[in-house]
Amino acid sequence: MTSFYLPDAAALRDAEQLIASLGGDAENEANARAVRSRDIGNHVAFCRWRQIGRLIAFLGNDVAERPTLH
Repeated sequence: MTSFYLPDAAALRDAEQLIASLGGDAENEANARAVRSRDIGNHVAFCRWRQIGRLIAFLGNDVAERPTLH
C-alpha cells in the first residue's frame, strides 16, 4: 500500500494545479521540485513535494489497483 502524508489543503491544491497544467508530467514536475528543494537544503519543501508526487502517482493509478481506504 502506498502511503503519503499531506500537511494541509494547500498540498492538495498544488497537486491539482500540477495535474491540470501538466497532465501526465505532473508527477515528474513534483519530483523535480522535491529534488531542487533538497539540493538547496530546504528539507521541509523536499518532503512536501515528495509527498505531493506520491499523491499524484496514487491518483494516476487504475482504480482497480488502489487499496481500499477505511
